Amino acid sequence: MPQGLAGKARMMFPLFEEYPRLRERLPRVALAKLPTPVAPMLRLGEALGLDRLYVKRDDLSDAEYGGNKPRKLEFALGKALHEGRRAVLTFGGAGSNHTLATTIYARRAGLGSIAMLVPQPNAHALRRNLLMSLLRGAELHYHRGMPGVVIGTLWQLLRHRVQDGRRPLLIPPGGSNALGVLGHVNAGLELKRQIDAGEVPEPDRLYVACGSMGTSVGLLLGLALAGLRTRVTAVRVTARIYVSGKKARRFFHGANRLLHAADASIPLLPFPEARFELRHDYFGEEYARYTEASMRAVRLARETESLSLEGTYTGKTLACLMGDAAAGALHGKAVLFWNTHTSRDFAPEAAGVDYHALPAPLRGYFERDVQPLDR
Repeated sequence: MPQGLAGKARMMFPLFEEYPRLRERLPRVALAKLPTPVAPMLRLGEALGLDRLYVKRDDLSDAEYGGNKPRKLEFALGKALHEGRRAVLTFGGAGSNHTLATTIYARRAGLGSIAMLVPQPNAHALRRNLLMSLLRGAELHYHRGMPGVVIGTLWQLLRHRVQDGRRPLLIPPGGSNALGVLGHVNAGLELKRQIDAGEVPEPDRLYVACGSMGTSVGLLLGLALAGLRTRVTAVRVTARIYVSGKKARRFFHGANRLLHAADASIPLLPFPEARFELRHDYFGEEYARYTEASMRAVRLARETESLSLEGTYTGKTLACLMGDAAAGALHGKAVLFWNTHTSRDFAPEAAGVDYHALPAPLRGYFERDVQPLDR
């Protein structure tokens, strides 16, 4: 952990501490090292004209992978173990952070991991994730489109049912459903404790990447349960079909009902319309296609704060924050950037893996150029 971010007393899991009945009714595998630090970004704030700019360092959520993924997988893997599953099956782009993280943490929990992958723009990070997935024992299946994914998924479910005696647990793309949201409900309560401890002022605005919506909606529900008035700005980084206000409300109410059913002392809350903003203007051309704005943000974060971001998720999110700062929309406000990326550098490990061991359709990513902004 970087100097200056250690030394705070370790908390347990606020969601279970404040609502103890949940511990018995919602199986969970502890994966993340919590709380993750929160820290001022003085140099970046000075560059942007903001005097109260902070970062939530979820990139430090676990040494083995980190980012927002451990929080999202704790309840899904807990469910898999509780139900006696032998494996989990999930979905993502060819270079998916989610499928790699699922493999890493499923293996830690003693479960197999099956990844159903689809095409995305080529990048060095994509190659590293594929090599690390291979190294960590993922079962990789690549399909050119959704019809192939559907047929392939049905076949894998049947094959593993016969082979293992149990059907693999399906984990949705990004790990986002009512259950997957719960890890970030806890994150919202965690932030409230850090505010109460004087580590950060209550943010007026919180910026977070929005791919499958689990992280942003979980935070929104957690902040609402904590009684905070923070406005969540969710920056869309995937196609519009996956991100909408309707989906946000469905996840919010689904997770809220799940918690209420497990512990009736948890109130059923209205969706906080005024405190949730979806931003579509920093997406670019397609998923995983870097933009000039996102790569400027990546460079600025590295140069000012030694913060490791990337061009698909966190770079676009910080670019949105930077754009709002330049427009004067954040003047005088306390602003929190939620870093969902991992600070783990997989390059040394990936360098020792031969890509020829990958399924044949995936080898092309190592034989074609990466996208121009990644060179």
